Amino acid sequence: MQDEKVFIATLLDPKTQNEAFRKLLQLYQKPLYHHIRGMVLNHDDADDVLQNTFLKVYANLHQFKGDSKLFSWMYRIATNESISFMQQRAKKQGICNEEAKEKALQKLESDVYFDGDEMQLKLQRAVASLPEKQQLVFKMKYYEALKYEDMSEILSTSVGALKASYHLAVKKIEHLLKSD
Repeated sequence: MQDEKVFIATLLDPKTQNEAFRKLLQLYQKPLYHHIRGMVLNHDDADDVLQNTFLKVYANLHQFKGDSKLFSWMYRIATNESISFMQQRAKKQGICNEEAKEKALQKLESDVYFDGDEMQLKLQRAVASLPEKQQLVFKMKYYEALKYEDMSEILSTSVGALKASYHLAVKKIEHLLKSD
């Protein structure tokens, strides 16, 4: 944790800020991209949301209090940016969030950046059918292998509630995949 405090100090120091931010990008660009991509499903959209995430991180670094890990704080920003993006996209299209999600799933098959097989597509559909909170928890645990403690910081939810959400999500997904 002391190393993180030193790193944050370099991010806030105008003399070292640019180099430190480049390092921050190198460390978190891929994991944040995958987190965002799992939510918005489209490569180009994920790139846009990732860019917005890093802009927000950069603009708000001075507000980071250190109550959580920098990683958790950035994931929270990425999560919120992804949710906002999906809501705005649905609103622009004049449809509900569920319909927008279904459209994104339909486009996933033709997405050149999606290299999954039929089973992975079925899994994506099953995950997309979950309530939003269960989706987030499932994706963060299953795809990103985040610890419940980290997820708790990111989502501001107790570890027990996260474990229950994950368990319910797994059961629903198993049921949906078996019935397919």
